[in-house]
Amino acid sequence: MGQACGHALLCRSQPPSSEIRGQQVFLRPEESSAPALTTRLTTTLSEQLQDALLRLAAVVNVRSLRDALRDSIQELLPSTECVCVYILEGDSRLLCDDPPHELPKEGKIRSIVDQLKRCQCAGLPPSELPEKYRVCLATPLPAHRRALVIPILDQGRDKAISVLLVGCKPLTDQDELYLNTLEKHASVACGRVQSVQTSYQRPPLSPSPIQSHNALLRLSVSDQDYCELDRNILQLCGELYDLDAASLQLKVINYLQQQTQSQCCCLLLVSEDNHQLFCQVVGDKVLEEEISFPLMFGRFGQVVEKKKSITLQDISVEERRQLSSMLGCEISSMLCVPVASRATGQVVALACAFNKQGGQRHTETDEHAIQHCFCYTSTVLTSTLAFQKEQKLKVECQALLQVAKNLFTHLDDVSVLLQEIVVEARNLSDAEICSVFLLDRLSHELVAKVFDGGLVSDEEKEFRIPADQGIAGHVATTGQILNIKDAYSHPLFYRGVDDSTGFKTRNILCFPIKDENNEVIGVAELVNKTNGPWFNRFDEDLATAFSIYCGISIAHSLLYKKVHEAQFRSHLANEMMMYHMKVSEEEVSKLLVSGLEPVKEIHPCFAEFTYTPRSLPDDTTPMGILSMFEDMGFINTYKIDLHTLARFCLMVKKGYRDPPYHNWMHAFSVSHFCYLLYKNLGLSNYLEDIEIFALFVSCMCHDLDHRGTNNSFQVASQSVLAALYSSEGSVMERHHFAQAIAILNTHGCNIFDKFSRKDYQRMLDLMRDIILATDLAHHLRIFKDLQKMADNGYNPRNRTHRSLLLCLLMTSCDLSDQTKGWKTTRKIAELIYKEFFSQGDLEKAMGNRPSEMMDREKAYIPELQISFMEHIAMPIYKLLSELFPGATELYERVAANREQWTKVSHKFTIRGLPSNNSLDFLDQEYELLQSQGAFGSDDHCLNGCLDDGDGGRGQ
Repeated sequence: MGQACGHALLCRSQPPSSEIRGQQVFLRPEESSAPALTTRLTTTLSEQLQDALLRLAAVVNVRSLRDALRDSIQELLPSTECVCVYILEGDSRLLCDDPPHELPKEGKIRSIVDQLKRCQCAGLPPSELPEKYRVCLATPLPAHRRALVIPILDQGRDKAISVLLVGCKPLTDQDELYLNTLEKHASVACGRVQSVQTSYQRPPLSPSPIQSHNALLRLSVSDQDYCELDRNILQLCGELYDLDAASLQLKVINYLQQQTQSQCCCLLLVSEDNHQLFCQVVGDKVLEEEISFPLMFGRFGQVVEKKKSITLQDISVEERRQLSSMLGCEISSMLCVPVASRATGQVVALACAFNKQGGQRHTETDEHAIQHCFCYTSTVLTSTLAFQKEQKLKVECQALLQVAKNLFTHLDDVSVLLQEIVVEARNLSDAEICSVFLLDRLSHELVAKVFDGGLVSDEEKEFRIPADQGIAGHVATTGQILNIKDAYSHPLFYRGVDDSTGFKTRNILCFPIKDENNEVIGVAELVNKTNGPWFNRFDEDLATAFSIYCGISIAHSLLYKKVHEAQFRSHLANEMMMYHMKVSEEEVSKLLVSGLEPVKEIHPCFAEFTYTPRSLPDDTTPMGILSMFEDMGFINTYKIDLHTLARFCLMVKKGYRDPPYHNWMHAFSVSHFCYLLYKNLGLSNYLEDIEIFALFVSCMCHDLDHRGTNNSFQVASQSVLAALYSSEGSVMERHHFAQAIAILNTHGCNIFDKFSRKDYQRMLDLMRDIILATDLAHHLRIFKDLQKMADNGYNPRNRTHRSLLLCLLMTSCDLSDQTKGWKTTRKIAELIYKEFFSQGDLEKAMGNRPSEMMDREKAYIPELQISFMEHIAMPIYKLLSELFPGATELYERVAANREQWTKVSHKFTIRGLPSNNSLDFLDQEYELLQSQGAFGSDDHCLNGCLDDGDGGRGQ
């Protein structure tokens, strides 16, 4: 982008943009799988994000949680230097294990954490960091590094349960999106680990078995009986080695049946949420499906609450009937004893003995025998149940991983994806029916495309309900999960559908589906738990985790659809643009009708550095390009078809817009200077032929479709080009290259069609690198390398040297107007500042403050020009003269022009341009010196530099 980019760099207060990242791979059209060189859109989540989410879903303990959080961050942010992970212990202690320390309870980091939002800053106080992390996190950090504080919130989003300190590069928009998703999954994973930890917590020691034993001795039980009990319980404890809770229960129940002389015994286990009792073993049988019933069923809830035993006389006839049905026999006597956890003191089970032998009633001795048994076995039993729960959790996590894989393979069709969500939700929760609604924000309705497990046919209308009515509407409005244990008693349930269909809805679990921004995009409704009385807390947790996968997959499926539509619109717009840029056969024939004109016939001095290419009339420039192709030997060497070349040249000319400076005449001048370098500096001794060819074609295409605004304007205005290329840097340069590829892909314009596959790929790679080098931010980054190469001596066999030289040559071509006479330099300044000030006016209209050089009210042109020539142009041509002695005259001419700007600066008493937008008044002193023979002739009429009324279009 030449001088425009150079001025922007000189006036910018921030350092140059980041290194250019990524490469595009291009194939010849006939050898690729697609007819055009286009970038395929990704239809699934990034693999790194998927891996991170799957890793978090599999953690079950604190250690694996720390590792998963650390690995996930390092995978999603490749530039990460360090990750420090804190996990909440107790109410406020945030602990890290590497090295072991606690996050200070006061200070900057803690204040950021208390805000419950991610923060990106230039560094953290060294006093609050362990020595290990000070290098990558302590303030002040260099401009290209940032410190992140990422609090992971609990499900209520009112407390940080983990904190991550990360040292990395500044976040991109894509990084922000990835971290939003990761934080949600990390919150679920931390909550899951906390739940598992709770089951293993060890509060202050409860009474030992001996103390409990002594307490029992105070009861009216004989010493002989307890000696026998001790022997029996020791034998039982020796057999309790199973990891399966059902097997342990069988042995304990068999022991109880013997000690109490009962026909049948069972254990009614209390659920974690204290809402249900469930039974896995009755007598000597392990039930195929566990039986569960509400905790408040009859007197059993009182046993749990008051921790007092009951007998058959304490329960109602209805309760006795239900127990008889569960046991499969008539109950004549019963003893129900609460079993408390020695760790928490809470009732974890009810030990029930039924039908004492001989028709007798159970006695106090039987109660003591049961209590004595569980003084020794309750810990083993609760630990085994916790282990079994952890194993179940692991299985569910694996199931969720499989769900994620299944969902992420159906992103191309929303209906199929919704059907897959229904199937997976049913399987995970053991529900009888599942329905999925999507939220239509325009009509404020919930739309069911998958209802009662089936797709709505194309002939039927979509099932729609208001988004604020009913159970689904309530969940969509509040964004909270809703677990209804008795549907008919709930005020939001409408039973009219059940009455008309005969279906009975017992219970409902309805949960929201949210996108990455935590906004509700749909609702899933599960009906009738098939293996329990209702959906439990475990189902709620599972639904919460499952809804994250649903939200991501639905959001990306809808995005995929939009992207497809946008892609089609883009193709259509591209077709229209190419149609209007299309070159007719008449234009090609007209250009070639007289054959190729030798360069000597264009102008005797055409191949000399003193020649001004802008003196050529605009309509003769395409022939000038063809003549240079012929004179440089490219047409014969690469067997280029003349009609293809002519069509390509005319197409490139039409690809330029008409801003004051970055137009076709600028591209022609840049291309001509490349030709001059070839003719006068012997480039063949420095570069390979294909590299010189790539340089010349890149000069033609290097500013295609330039809009008269620079890269920073594209980003500030959030233009389409910025959306496409800002993450990679060099927005306009990448667009120029993309336009060049589009022209090459146009039928009849591929001048490289005779190339081998390898040469074709190399040519496109060279063009990309050369065009990107026109961003002077890139030039400033490699300037030290260029200087080192010049100091040490150029080696044509060194590929890095050749690459650096190509960048330098491209930059020198781009700024070549500064190597011409004073009038050319002065008139080019007019054009450049017209373009600059137009951009400045646009920035003011946007409410932004333009830089000084873009502001027509503040720019002092001589000072800006002198600064540009001293800091950008002169160092470039100085380097060129060190590598090529024949280029010394170029440096001298640039230096002379810089001196002339100094001489005329006293005449420049205004800011910006005069009212007539002309700098002709600066030529008076120059013309006086010229008349005295101080300078050579500089009377060319410059095409593109004068208005139509200011002069002719040729010599």
